[in-house]
Amino acid sequence: QPQGSEKAKTFVHAFLKRSMPKMKDEAIQDMLTRKAVVLEHYPKKKTKQKRRKTKGFTAKQRRELRLFDIEPEQQRYAIFLPLHELWKQYIRDLCHGLKPDTQPHMIQGKLLKADLHGAIVTVTKSKCPSYVGITGIILQEFKHVFKIITKEDKLKVVPKLNNVFSLELDGFISYIYGSKFLLRASERSAKKFKLKGTIDL
Repeated sequence: QPQGSEKAKTFVHAFLKRSMPKMKDEAIQDMLTRKAVVLEHYPKKKTKQKRRKTKGFTAKQRRELRLFDIEPEQQRYAIFLPLHELWKQYIRDLCHGLKPDTQPHMIQGKLLKADLHGAIVTVTKSKCPSYVGITGIILQEFKHVFKIITKEDKLKVVPKLNNVFSLELDGFISYIYGSKFLLRASERSAKKFKLKGTIDL
C-alpha cells in the first residue's frame, strides 16, 4: 500500500481512540475493516445547581416597613368611592345579577367567600357599644380586624370578634358574624361555611 494510506490509517485509528476512549482496540479495528465509522460523544456530567428560593418579607419586617399603613392624606372617604362602585359590580357578576327572585341564602353564601375590600358595612351589634353604628368602606381585611374609612374621613380599626356587620346591596341585606369570620380573605374562599339563622356574639 502507498505510504500515504498507512499514515491515514494510523491517523484515523488514533482519532477514533481519542474520540471513543471506552471502545477497545479490537472494536476500533473491526470498525475500520467494515469501513463504517460512527463517532460517539460522551458529554461531561453537569452538576445540578440548587435553585435558591427568593424569600419575601416576614410579618415583622412588613410591620416595621409599614407596608400596609395608609398615609393620613390618603384617608379620605371620597377617594375610595370608585373602589366601592367596582366592588358592587364585582358582587353582581359573582351572583349572576341580583334579581328580585334570587335566593337570599345563595347571595349569603357568595358574600361569605367574596373579597370585601370596597364593601360598605355597618356595625349593627357589638359587645362594645362604641362600635355600634360605625359605617364605612372596608379598606383592608386582616384575620382579626377590618380597617374601615368612614364618611367623616376617619380610619377605624374594628375587630371581627364579638361584632355583627350588615352589608346592603341592591336591596339585599346580609349579616356577617365576625366571630365566625376570623379568617384572612385568601382563606375564606376555600372554607365551607354553615349558614345559620342566628348566632350569639
